[in-house]
Amino acid sequence: MTQPVNPPVRLLMGPGPIDADPRVLRALSTPLVGQYDPWMTATMTETQELYRQVFGTRNDATMLVDGTSRAGIEAALVSLLAPGDRVLVPVFGRFGHLLAEIATRAGAEVHTIETEWGQVFPPSVIEDAVRRVRPKVLAVVQGDTSTTMNQPLDELGAICERHGVLLYTDATASIGGNPLETDAWGIDVVSAGLQKCLGGPSGSAPITLSPRAVSVLDGRRSIEAGIREADDVVSDDPIRSNYLDLAMILDYWGPRRLNHHTEAASMLYAANECARILLEEGREAVIERHATAGRAMLAGVEALGLRVFGDVAHKMHNVVAVEIPDDVVGDQVRGAMLEDHGIEIGTSFGPLHGRVWRIGTMGYNARKDTVVRTLAALEHCLRRAGHAVPQGAGVDAALDVHADPAVDADRTAPVGAPA
Repeated sequence: MTQPVNPPVRLLMGPGPIDADPRVLRALSTPLVGQYDPWMTATMTETQELYRQVFGTRNDATMLVDGTSRAGIEAALVSLLAPGDRVLVPVFGRFGHLLAEIATRAGAEVHTIETEWGQVFPPSVIEDAVRRVRPKVLAVVQGDTSTTMNQPLDELGAICERHGVLLYTDATASIGGNPLETDAWGIDVVSAGLQKCLGGPSGSAPITLSPRAVSVLDGRRSIEAGIREADDVVSDDPIRSNYLDLAMILDYWGPRRLNHHTEAASMLYAANECARILLEEGREAVIERHATAGRAMLAGVEALGLRVFGDVAHKMHNVVAVEIPDDVVGDQVRGAMLEDHGIEIGTSFGPLHGRVWRIGTMGYNARKDTVVRTLAALEHCLRRAGHAVPQGAGVDAALDVHADPAVDADRTAPVGAPA
């Protein structure tokens, strides 16, 4: 006989997903309405306005792509890039490779530049590559959780404007917990997800597009033959996806409300509530909460005698990569954290697999009590595994940061952060 869904209680302190805010879980459980019910369309319109504020933009073309954050990435790239278009991808971790792969599948001519994992690109290096490649699109990850690095974006919009390039960024891991100013930084397209700093479940991808990006979509417009209207222009080279065609999705979210898909109502409710919670607390206050929790976790693991991977000055607020001591087996410690304490932390990918643990402090879990609980459990598991650690030092260091959030604040402030 089958059993009802009853997952174990976990504290998700990895690189994401994280525990959803209880308000978001309640929103997910509310009743469904039809996709053209006036309440539903009004909620869609309201959600668009909420995410304009989250993204820091006035773009009319702000909406949700139904699917995980990867659906938002793919929708952006497949809609912007026609076969043969050049795209430049700066790669500083796993998710830069993902952007390059998706662009390749879209038929683009993909050019990459790479830096050592744990580092970011100076803007001058990116501009040199833009001059050399002359891409249609510069596609860059803001925060790459595989390395925990936060690529500075505040100068890239001006670079792209000088060279006639569209700027796209994947902000899935960074939005909400780190500064992101779409309009002020001149970013044309930003896609994101709910499951990290926004405090929701995976399954909805907020996205925003500048008027310049929308004009590219209009040039590649493809409307289903059954609903094509007389004034629609159909390109000889249409967007090569129906579900992820942003031009069609815009028609669904826009004033014409042309049918494209049945909106995922429960995920709409969740996305709406994620944005509402963030804006009620205040964008800057949420960023500072993440910064404080991140500094506390960083101070705690260092006080335990553990080394931190990468350029800490360019680390995201919301995740830290901790080098695994030579005298323990990383997966065994992670397993003990889960089995003995109900806390999940992550490993990493590629060259960092088995070398680091990734510990997140994001969304609903960017709090003092979760940081303290995680550090206490990590200390216990390390000691049980035979690794000597100073008793209570991690918790004490984290509490000191929370008592005085200005402690070491300059160490982890990314470029573009508020002073």
